[in-house]
Amino acid sequence: MAALLAVAGCGSGGDVDGDLTNDWGAMSPATGFVPVAETCHLSNFAVSGPRSTYEETDCGVLHRTETVFVGEYSGPAADAAEPPSGASAGARAAYRICDQKTTQYVGGPWRHARLWIGVTHPSPAAWSGGSRWFRCEVVELDSIENDGALIQRTGSLRGALADAASALALTCYAIKLDDAGAITRMPPAPCGSKHNAEFVGVWTAGDKVAYPKGDAAWEEFHRGCRTLAARYVGVPDDGDLQYRTGVVSLPGNADVWAQGDHGVRCYLWMDGAELTGSLKGKGTKALPVQYK
Repeated sequence: MAALLAVAGCGSGGDVDGDLTNDWGAMSPATGFVPVAETCHLSNFAVSGPRSTYEETDCGVLHRTETVFVGEYSGPAADAAEPPSGASAGARAAYRICDQKTTQYVGGPWRHARLWIGVTHPSPAAWSGGSRWFRCEVVELDSIENDGALIQRTGSLRGALADAASALALTCYAIKLDDAGAITRMPPAPCGSKHNAEFVGVWTAGDKVAYPKGDAAWEEFHRGCRTLAARYVGVPDDGDLQYRTGVVSLPGNADVWAQGDHGVRCYLWMDGAELTGSLKGKGTKALPVQYK
């Protein structure tokens, strides 16, 4: 056997020249997994997106999330030892891009609809291996106002808000109060049926404005929403405005606020009224001063 091994080690047949590399093509560099934009997924949203849980599906079947855009970190964020998280500069920058990309993708301001967005980052292991992507995810909620939950849907959200009559759009509401006068629920209601509140737009708080705690902080938000209500209905934004309508001011939760989402959904609110049509552009006759 030793002799056979010696022969095998020294021999050179017609297909072996003793140089094991000179005729081989160069190997391409290793590349990490990168997700694909404009795809739908069966899984729930997650901040960390390891390759093992990634699964694309046809948007025409029931799914939970949709990838609007896939970006890449650069600069200091890309040089960090771990993926951006929380209120870090990198995470805020990614959220800002996803905010813009989602509005473009769905065909209108996504905060005007029953939609929520989030940013998915590579897993720590993938980040260590060189992955620097981030995914912009959008999901449909069953409600914005009542601690809404993610729902499964069929069909892509691309262009879903291009039609002003989209079923996703925020419109009118029938606010319910408890015995102490506090809001308990804001179920949506067709604007043509009895309701007492209506979505009027999104007020954006300044970058340095803190998440509201206490009556004084909320008053700044209410002032911003009253201005939107005045513009929406077509009434003066003056000292009498508080006697024309109340408002509901609804920012996102503290987590998205920390990521830079300072958009506040605003609703005019006529406590005790039974409105049967939209107040948009109706003017002072539709929203008179009520001193009582």
